[in-house]
Amino acid sequence: MSQIAGIDAADIDALSASFAGELLSPGARGYDDARAVHNGLVDKHPRLIARCQSSADVAAILGLARRLGLEVSVRGGGHGVAGHAVTDSGVMVDLAGMKQITVDPVARTVTAGAGVTWGELNDAAHRYGLATTGGIVSTTGIAGLTLGGGLGYLMGKYGLAADNLLAADLVTADGACRRASADTEPDLLWALRGGGGGFGVVTSFEYRLHPIAEVTGGIVAHPLTEATAMMRLWRDYLSEAPDELVTFAGLVHAPDGSGVPLAAMILSHCGTPEQAAVDLAPLLEFGSPAIATVDRMPYPAVNTMLDAAYPRGALNYWKSSFMRDLDDDLLDVIVERFAEAPSPMTGLVFEHLHGAVTRVAVGETAVPHREPGFNLILTSVWMDGAMTDDNVVWTRATYDAMRPHFVDRRYVNYLDTDDTSGSASSAFGPNETRLAEIRRRYDPHGMFRMNV
Repeated sequence: MSQIAGIDAADIDALSASFAGELLSPGARGYDDARAVHNGLVDKHPRLIARCQSSADVAAILGLARRLGLEVSVRGGGHGVAGHAVTDSGVMVDLAGMKQITVDPVARTVTAGAGVTWGELNDAAHRYGLATTGGIVSTTGIAGLTLGGGLGYLMGKYGLAADNLLAADLVTADGACRRASADTEPDLLWALRGGGGGFGVVTSFEYRLHPIAEVTGGIVAHPLTEATAMMRLWRDYLSEAPDELVTFAGLVHAPDGSGVPLAAMILSHCGTPEQAAVDLAPLLEFGSPAIATVDRMPYPAVNTMLDAAYPRGALNYWKSSFMRDLDDDLLDVIVERFAEAPSPMTGLVFEHLHGAVTRVAVGETAVPHREPGFNLILTSVWMDGAMTDDNVVWTRATYDAMRPHFVDRRYVNYLDTDDTSGSASSAFGPNETRLAEIRRRYDPHGMFRMNV
C-alpha cells in the first residue's frame, strides 16, 4: 500500500501482516464505494478504510488509531442520516462485510454480525417462523438501529430492538474483546441497549426471537383533501389500539413518481388474521382510499414496504421529536406546510408508541422513551443537489412551525448533523449521567466520540 498522509508505511505494513480484511486508502480501487453511505449529502474522505472480517481485525485497526491519535468512525449498515459512519480525516472501521447469521430455533435466538441488514436477519429468522423487532426499511443495518433503541413493526407486542438484545460482542478502545450480557459486564449491556455507539465497536449481536411468521400489513392512502379527517380518525382510534398493531401515519407523496401528496396509514398487525380483521376495520373502512394494499404477508415483506422511498444515494435531511398528543391545531399545521414541500420524495410521518415499549421502566435500558405518544419523523429526501438549500430551509421552517407541540425528547437515531445543542439530554434524559460514567470507563479518551 502506498504512503498515506499521517501514517508511516511501516505502520501500514505491520497492520497488513495480520489484517484479514482489506485496507483501502484514497485512490485505491473500491475506496469511493466503501466511503459512500446511504445519505448522498455525506461526502467524506477517510485517510484509511479498514474493511474488517473479525474482532481481531477491529482490535488491530483500533490499535493503529490509538497509537497515532487518529479519529475513528464505525460503519455498520451506513444508514445513519448524520453520516457519523464516515470520518473526514481519520480511520473508518467498516463492518459491512461481517455478515454471519446463526439462528437457534430451539432457544429462539439469533446471533448476527454487525454488517447484517434487517432484511437479511428477517429472512434468516423467517425460515424458522421467527422474528424480532427491527427496522422500518429493510436495508438498514442492525447495528446502528439497535444501539440507538430500534423502533420497528413488532414493538407494540415485543418492545424495541434494544429490548430484545440479549448479548453483544465488542472491541473496546483499549483493544480488548469483550462479551456484554446479563452475566458478564451487565452495565455495558445496559448501555448498548439504546445508548448509542460510543462504548466500543460491536461486532455481533444476539437477539431474542418470537414466533411470528406472518402479519397483516400494508399501506392505505387518501387524497390530501382527506388528510385532516384521516389523521383525526387515526389519532382517536389509537387510544385503544391493541399491542399487536403497530401503525404510523402522516403525509407522503405517491410512490408512482407523480409527486401527488397523500395522507397515508402504514399498518402492521402481528395477531391472527381474524383478530387483525376486527382491529383494523375502523381504519380500513374510512373514506375511499387512493391506495389500499393491506393483506396477509410474510413478516420480512412488511419490512420492505418503504424501501423504495429511501433509495441509496438520495440526499437526506431529517428532523424529529416526540409529542404526547396530536391536537387539531397541529394537524392543520402539517397539512398546510406539507402542501409547500419542495420535493416529491419528502414525507412527514408520526410513529405511534404504545404497548410493550411503554411497559419497560425508563432506567431498565438506556432508552428513556417509554411514554405512550408519538414520534415525528420529518424526512426530506431529494435527488437534485441544486435543490438542497430549498429542502433544508423548508424542513427547518416546518419543524419550527410544529415546535410548540413537542416535548423535550428526541430519538437518537434520527438526529441530523446540526442537532447538537442539548441533543444528548433530549435523547437519553435521566439515563444520560449513567451513560456518561460507563462511557468514561470504557472509552476514557473519547476514541468513539463520533458515535456518541
